[in-house]
Amino acid sequence: MNRTTKIIIGCGAVLAALVIGFLLYTMHGQMQESKQMLALAEMDKMEMENEYEQFAMQYNEMKTQINNDSLVAQLELEQKRTEELLEELRRVKSSDAAEIMRLKKELATLREVLRSYVLQIDSLNRMNEALAQENSNLKTQNQQAQQHISNLQGENESLSDKVAIASQLDATGIFAEGRNKKGKAAKKIKDVKKFVIGFTIARNVTTATGIRSIYVRITTPTGDVLTKGGTFAYENRQLEFSIRKDIEYTGEEQSVTVYWDVAETLSAGNYRVDIFADGHNIGTTHFTFDK
Repeated sequence: MNRTTKIIIGCGAVLAALVIGFLLYTMHGQMQESKQMLALAEMDKMEMENEYEQFAMQYNEMKTQINNDSLVAQLELEQKRTEELLEELRRVKSSDAAEIMRLKKELATLREVLRSYVLQIDSLNRMNEALAQENSNLKTQNQQAQQHISNLQGENESLSDKVAIASQLDATGIFAEGRNKKGKAAKKIKDVKKFVIGFTIARNVTTATGIRSIYVRITTPTGDVLTKGGTFAYENRQLEFSIRKDIEYTGEEQSVTVYWDVAETLSAGNYRVDIFADGHNIGTTHFTFDK
C-alpha cells in the first residue's frame, strides 16, 4: 500500500467519525425534545384524570343529599358518563394529541353540566330554608326547622367545594398565529415577528366578578417557555408565564387578545399555548410553523 492510498484511507476514516458523531448528537437532541414534550403531555393528562375523578365523586355525593328520585336518576346517568370518559382517558396515550383534545372538550362540557346540577340542588336547599323560616313561629315546627337548617349547613359546606369548581373560568374559541413585520399571517418561523393569541372567556354566572389575572404560557418545540421571568402559582408550584393580562370580568362572555413580540431565535415545529386563571388551566391549543 503506497503513501497516497494510506492518506486517502485515513481521511475517509476521519470523515466517517465526524459524520457518526454529528448523527449521534442530533439524535440525542431529538430524544431530549421528545422527552420534554411527553412530560408536559403526561402532566396535562394527569390533571384531566384528576378532574374526571373529582366530578364522578361529586355526582355520587350529591345523590345522597337529595330526595328527588328523578334528579337522582339524572345524576346517576351523568356519573356513569363521566366514569366512561375517565376510562377512555386512561386508555389514551399522552402522545395522542387529537384524542386528548377531544376528551378535554368533553371535560369542559361535563363541567357545564355539573354547574347546572349544583345550581339546582342549591336552589332546592334555599327553598327548604325559606319554608323552615316561615314555620319558625310555631314552637314544634321551629324546632324541626332548626334541625333542618343545621343539616343544610353541613350540606352547604360540602356544596361550597362543588360551587368552587363550577365557578372555574373556561377559555373557548382559542386561536394562535404568527405574524410578519407587515402584520400578516406568517407560515414560516423565520418570518414571525409577533405571536397573536385570542380566546373567549365563557359566560359563567356562578363565578365572582371583578379583576381577574389571565396567564398565557407559550411552549416552543424544544420544550422551552417564552418568558420574561414572571411566574404564577399553579398546583403548589411556580410556573413561568409568557403573557399576563388583567381583565374586569362581569360574568358575561368576554373576548381577550394578547401579543408576544418575538425577540429570540425560534425553531420550526409544534408550539403549545396554555391559558391559566385562578390557579386552573382553562384552555390549551397548538400551532405549527415550517422552517
